[in-house]
Amino acid sequence: MKKIEAIIKPFKLDEVREALSEIGVTGLTVTEVKGFGRQKGHTELYRGAEYVVDFLPKVKIEIVVAGETVEPAIEAIVKAAHTGKIGDGKIFVTPVEQVVRIRTGETNEAAI
Repeated sequence: MKKIEAIIKPFKLDEVREALSEIGVTGLTVTEVKGFGRQKGHTELYRGAEYVVDFLPKVKIEIVVAGETVEPAIEAIVKAAHTGKIGDGKIFVTPVEQVVRIRTGETNEAAI
């Protein structure tokens, strides 16, 4: 099992959710986050004064999938989140040692 964390632009969330649903991903967690990478923020003008926005709004999606679903999930996220512009995001994949469904006590792949 693997945990996939994707940091994407907020307006791409629905497209990514639909793409993951199409490949059989049944659950995900979404968190509104702020950050920056190569974009390094930008300058905005507010009431005549300039100020720097260091942290840009992003969305973090977290899913846990079985081994054979990892590559299709990554491909679905990349395809749905891609705009071709700086700040499209990143995907991180990490191993998951154990999963327990609290309600039933099911473990590992049965609990996904």
